[in-house]
Amino acid sequence: MPELPEVETIKETLKRLVINKTITDVSVYWPNIVKRPDDAEQFKHRLAGQTIRDIGRKGKFLLFQLDDAVLVSHLRMEGKYSVHPSNEPVKKHTHVILAFSDGEELRYNDVRKFGTMHVFDKGEELVHKPLNQLGPDPFDAAFTAEYLYQRLKKTERSIKTVLLDQTVVAGLGNIYVDETLFKANVHPLRKASRLKKREVKAIWEAAIATLREAVEMGGTTIRSYVNSQGDMGMFQQELFVYGRESEPCKMCGKPIVKMKIGGRGTHVCVACQEMK
Repeated sequence: MPELPEVETIKETLKRLVINKTITDVSVYWPNIVKRPDDAEQFKHRLAGQTIRDIGRKGKFLLFQLDDAVLVSHLRMEGKYSVHPSNEPVKKHTHVILAFSDGEELRYNDVRKFGTMHVFDKGEELVHKPLNQLGPDPFDAAFTAEYLYQRLKKTERSIKTVLLDQTVVAGLGNIYVDETLFKANVHPLRKASRLKKREVKAIWEAAIATLREAVEMGGTTIRSYVNSQGDMGMFQQELFVYGRESEPCKMCGKPIVKMKIGGRGTHVCVACQEMK
């Protein structure tokens, strides 16, 4: 699943490709992707004639800022956007196409069909689901070490589980939580409420630093992620634990262990991340 760095990279790529393009027509081939309005024809009508003025991001969601509406898009497992000339053949698994007045098209492709799209009147997107349920973005001023400490001390869940909770912090996913906890020397099974303040600060610092580095490198390509121009992210070369089961830890040489926490594959160095 694309996480914050990948979605940020997609956002910046799309801004170079579609800003100030006017939507003349909309094709929907898999209506279940459209969640608001709940009718594909209304969805098409709402977008036709609108110009893309900006593209933002909230957690793992893309926000297409139009003239008087906002298209909120979540890529989920396999969603991808790409820009093509209108006369180029459409690939299999393309489910939504926005046709532009200049003859190009923005195409949404999703093998798993798990992605979602919502259209809101401008200003309404943050007060309704799904965005109103999100915690602060890691790059927002509201995401402070103190905020994180206050949220963590109220729950007995494991720190891994809490950091994946999008109502606590928006945008962190499996890859970057594993990397964050390794850099903070915190075992993912530690109870969130029992972490010391200095440990929470270390997690906070590691999360922001890891995400910034990943954004600079275009995200992490695991299996199928590419940006909107077909380029792979390169952060996978910098991973310390994620996807490195049985390989030697880059810090201590002990083998990386993979375990299940909350149903999610979790990578840990049990020497560097002691279970205290």
